[in-house]
Amino acid sequence: MNLKNNISGKVVVITGASSGLGEITARHLASLGANVVLGARRENRLQDISNEINQKGNGKAIFVKTDVTKKEEVQSLVDKAVTEFGKVDVMLNNAGLMSIAPMSETKVDEWDRMIDINVKGVLYGIAAALPVFQKQENGHFINLSSVAGVKVFSPGGTVYSGTKYAVRAISEGLRHEVGGKIRTTTIEPGAIDSELKHGSSHKESSDFVREFYKSAIPSDSIARTIAFAIEQPADVDINEIVIRPTIQDF
Repeated sequence: MNLKNNISGKVVVITGASSGLGEITARHLASLGANVVLGARRENRLQDISNEINQKGNGKAIFVKTDVTKKEEVQSLVDKAVTEFGKVDVMLNNAGLMSIAPMSETKVDEWDRMIDINVKGVLYGIAAALPVFQKQENGHFINLSSVAGVKVFSPGGTVYSGTKYAVRAISEGLRHEVGGKIRTTTIEPGAIDSELKHGSSHKESSDFVREFYKSAIPSDSIARTIAFAIEQPADVDINEIVIRPTIQDF
């Protein structure tokens, strides 16, 4: 089997697509012939990325300004994919926020924001795409967790880890409930070069994260991993992948 042909023509909805992992993955999948539907808050960035993808003449790109904390906007993103392409093959719940700070700082607003984006944003993506997948009797969820969802990221990452553990639990429960015709993959990246490292307002924690991310590997490492999961035959479900820099020790 030429696995590239198992990506070409697929319709992939991507949240958090205006930069980092989402942007690089959109570009990579489109280069393999996928049609990508991009969602994020920065409409100007989505426009630029879509234009550049479309000029290359492989897969097609469209976009919808999307705040994943608003379920109606996530629904509109998926609806646009169905209207434009008649189907959705993959829902990539990628949008995320990492605000690192000790619990004693009680940054409750940041806790709320991480829960809204990292957990509820994933749930809204599932809620929007699942009825489409069930009607089609096929589909593939890919949810971005983190190595922080495998081991608590400390110091300062307790709440962030809590949200990423939640993504793993939700993904595994989803697999149990809808598996058979609908695939579910959880990706758990370590230090990957993206804007995620800029999410901390606590200076000491931000300094720690920036130092930690000096060992980060490029975003295209995740894009290739996601493509690997998508390109498998329909009877192969890649459930979970942990990917980190070789020198990262947790």
